[in-house]
Amino acid sequence: MVNWFWKKRRQPRRTLAVRSRGDVGDATRVDFAELAPELNRFLGQAAYLQLGYFETLTRGIRATPELARKEALSRAAGAALDKHRGIVRVITERGEDPTELMLPFRENLDAFRRKTIGARQEETLLAVYLTAGMLDDFYLALASSYGETGERVAEILREDGAGGEIVSIIQQTIESDEEWRSLLSMWGRRLVGDTLLVCRGALRPERLAQDEQRIEPVYTELMGAHARRMDAMGLAS
Repeated sequence: MVNWFWKKRRQPRRTLAVRSRGDVGDATRVDFAELAPELNRFLGQAAYLQLGYFETLTRGIRATPELARKEALSRAAGAALDKHRGIVRVITERGEDPTELMLPFRENLDAFRRKTIGARQEETLLAVYLTAGMLDDFYLALASSYGETGERVAEILREDGAGGEIVSIIQQTIESDEEWRSLLSMWGRRLVGDTLLVCRGALRPERLAQDEQRIEPVYTELMGAHARRMDAMGLAS
């Protein structure tokens, strides 16, 4: 799950390491100090990602005729917007302009979102749930490189949200017609490559070529958490 997408409940405090949501055991730890981007780049990209999820979910609300689903998506969209506003608040308190920090990532992240918008709304919702989960985990790991500011962003990313609403929609869809299971399983697997490219693009390119092996354990953790999210919904990963 995506932390801003889980049902609201108290969870153990998470350490700054890549792991699946709710997993309180040991996780692979990676020193990102030399790979992590400069702080403003980290903040701008993290803020724009959450804004993008809000936009995608808001469009879903407009396209949904069912009132119950509209309400569920509104809660998920609100959680994404809260995270965006939280990161923007961190940026402004540092005396920076949030728009200027986010603007360099608009083109690439909008292209990423277009790739993860499915032909059917259920595919798009699954994409939001799964990609936000992977990217929230990744940014939690990166946050450990930025001291107090990173900890503030980590706290924002750990906030509970309404992901359970999206999971319920996906599960109800599968129960209504078993053919959805194979379709959504295939779609979920297709999301991994593009999401990992976003992660890779967030790192310092000049150091990445030298430290390729350092990032591999993180990719392994992200894909493992992705598989667990898929399995929890009854989808083959």
